[in-house]
Amino acid sequence: MNNNNQALVSPDLVQALDALDEWLVVVDAQARIVFLNQPYAHFLGLKRDEVYGQPVIEVIENTQMHRVVETGQPELSRLQEVRGRHMIANRYPIRQGGKVVGGIGTVLFHDTHEWRQMNTQIKALVSELDFYRRALDKEQTGARFHLNDLIGRSPQIQKVNEKIKKVAAGDASVLIRGESGTGKELYAHALHLLSERSRGPFIKINCAAIPENLLEAELFGYEEGAFTGAKKGGKQGKFQLADGGTLFLDEIGDMPLSMQAKLLRVLQDREVEAVGSNRLVKVDVRLVTATHQPLEKRVELGEFREDLYYRINVVSVELPPLRERREDIPALAEHFLNRLANRTGRRAPKLTAQALTRMLEYAWPGNVREMENAIESAFYLSQGHKISLQALPAALMEGLEVPEPVVYRGTLKERLAAAEKQILEEALLACDGNRLLAAKLLGISKTSLYDKLAKHLLNIDL
Repeated sequence: MNNNNQALVSPDLVQALDALDEWLVVVDAQARIVFLNQPYAHFLGLKRDEVYGQPVIEVIENTQMHRVVETGQPELSRLQEVRGRHMIANRYPIRQGGKVVGGIGTVLFHDTHEWRQMNTQIKALVSELDFYRRALDKEQTGARFHLNDLIGRSPQIQKVNEKIKKVAAGDASVLIRGESGTGKELYAHALHLLSERSRGPFIKINCAAIPENLLEAELFGYEEGAFTGAKKGGKQGKFQLADGGTLFLDEIGDMPLSMQAKLLRVLQDREVEAVGSNRLVKVDVRLVTATHQPLEKRVELGEFREDLYYRINVVSVELPPLRERREDIPALAEHFLNRLANRTGRRAPKLTAQALTRMLEYAWPGNVREMENAIESAFYLSQGHKISLQALPAALMEGLEVPEPVVYRGTLKERLAAAEKQILEEALLACDGNRLLAAKLLGISKTSLYDKLAKHLLNIDL
């Protein structure tokens, strides 16, 4: 301990604190370490005299001592991971004359063997909890995607996320709008998992994928013998299956008018009558719908009921197309590539600057779904650790101007110069414009490379 700290902690007190089973650290008003007892220093693998005066956040990982000093609020029984071990920490501010002048933190444990047993139990419980949470999400509720699973940090997506958080707690019907491929179903999943109904079922149905004559039975169920081919014992409909949870009707804009009237009646009365039955069954369902159709236009044309439109459109969430949030493209590309790498056991490749530039320029009429398919195609067509411009699907290359190869004719000196220029261009392109790497690749000095670039008036900067 240095002289300053000896003035703060007496030798007798140091001896007493070193004898504790608890690990202890004391910081000053600037969250710098002024004392560390020997058991804690031994665990951290440090000489305590060498850490005095250092910021605590640079010495102890995941510490929150600086926050206690800043806020003046104690933190009790907080889980903290240090050097791969989970432990419970208590942190208290130290006040003098009503002013916070430092903080003291303790880590609770008994002995190494018992701590290791406890740490193993904690890890097992955390793992088990995560397993059951995901199993519950997938099997019981049917919803799999949390809001944190959705990739995007653009202002447009952040605005959507905030709106989803605000409306999730209630029971209001939500209409999710957006072009095909923008992720409407994923947001329906996230909305359900944020709601008070998250422990209930999440049932989905695509209104455009089921023939009109079967849609009623799918939604409301049917009794045995209700029609030719009816299942013995009948079948519950999606409304009955979603009781106590959320029903997601995708592509509701394509629902036939006859079914719209029946759906409206169910939403108004909260009662379902199965096909072939004369018995009404109460249902408690939150309705979330999605469409890429301009419903207002369809209402004007008489193709969608106005009363149903207002019933499902209590809260409207508009998902932006990918072309309006291009800053999310690099993160989405990395996410898709990493997922493919995990699936195949292959190292995740990176997009070259040219390929990424083209993806940023492309309009993406199919939005995120089209981008995911394009990334998957390029992943399997690429060799090595780079995805080049040429590996992207043909649709992305349409309209892209590719310069015609230049053919040089003339004297030997002129043709040698042309060949040298082409070699320089190829080297620079192979190195993504990095001149130092290009010089090494060509086996010449950086100075020689610059001289040759100046000679051929080359200025390639990728």
